[in-house]
Amino acid sequence: MNSINKLDKTLMTSIRVSKLKLIMITENLTKRLSFLDRYLTIWIFLAMAIGVFAGYFFPGIASFVEQQSVGTTNIPLAIGLILMMYPPLAKVRYEELPKVFKNVKILGLSLVQNWLIGPVLMFFLAIVFLYDYPAYMYGLILIGLARCIAMVIVWNDLAKGSTEYAAGLVAFNSIFQVLFFAVYAWVFIAILPGWFGIETTDVVKNITMGQIAESVFIYLGIPFIAGFLTRFILIRVKNKEWYHTVFIPKISPVTLIALLFTILVMFSLKGEHIIQLPFDVIRIAVPLVIYFIIMFLISFFMGKRIGADYPKTTTIAFTAASNNFELAIAVAVAVFGINSGEAFAAVIGPLVEVPVLLALVHVALRFQRKYFA
Repeated sequence: MNSINKLDKTLMTSIRVSKLKLIMITENLTKRLSFLDRYLTIWIFLAMAIGVFAGYFFPGIASFVEQQSVGTTNIPLAIGLILMMYPPLAKVRYEELPKVFKNVKILGLSLVQNWLIGPVLMFFLAIVFLYDYPAYMYGLILIGLARCIAMVIVWNDLAKGSTEYAAGLVAFNSIFQVLFFAVYAWVFIAILPGWFGIETTDVVKNITMGQIAESVFIYLGIPFIAGFLTRFILIRVKNKEWYHTVFIPKISPVTLIALLFTILVMFSLKGEHIIQLPFDVIRIAVPLVIYFIIMFLISFFMGKRIGADYPKTTTIAFTAASNNFELAIAVAVAVFGINSGEAFAAVIGPLVEVPVLLALVHVALRFQRKYFA
């Protein structure tokens, strides 16, 4: 009887210690996130709510925003989207690329995960969950095509991944997106849905690769060139330490501010749909949650299978599971319009990604203890 009581006490103590460790890990992760990043989901909800409120009670806002356009480009939104893309591309360590190319196995695995498994998985999830609402379906597909070049560095750092490989893979994905995103978007939006019996709208039928390429150049190419030149010039004028510890922290909040501005403007155009929006958000969020979890688990265990250590395995997993929602929003707005369902679906991306990926950081740390002890 005494031995059983001792065993019970030992088990209870072990459980309490485990809970305490989990709380400490959670607090540590939260502290390491910046104030803005920590509450990103809340800021997005607030921007959505303010936008819907403004659009509902002040309908003149929508007409004013739509008047500020040149052709199909809305000037205020274009400025916001370009500013949103600039800081992530200025952070990219392009000089780290040679180190990634040395490990052909990891580079090849990352290529398959990011540019084959990820887009195809999101494509099928979009068809299954949103086949009867093509606009949201296309928005979801765009999210799947845009590979992450910003927040993945945050998740990777929190999960104790390889900083070196994260920098290299982000640089590689940045360049790959500039070169091939237009081709991917055209194939996955204008071609593949028809193969599965999805009836395409007139807008989709008239989409050309040149139209998408133009959008990619404006919203990805311009900030890419600006970010690359900024890094190249300032590191030589100052030094790398100053660039990452002084300059980057100063420009980092621009991404979130521009993102919230974009969301606020877009949702101000949705004021008349205030009742339907919450249900639409849930419907779009479900396949996104499934996507993030599946991509992380598949990528993590594929990395472990090829013999990568924990830091590299974690980097591979988060690089594949994260998405470049800034680019998805920009292309959706440029191709389908500022108040389109495609753009609305793209906006839901960061709303879902932030809490899910933060939860997956905890999963990664548990996997470290279980599989890489």
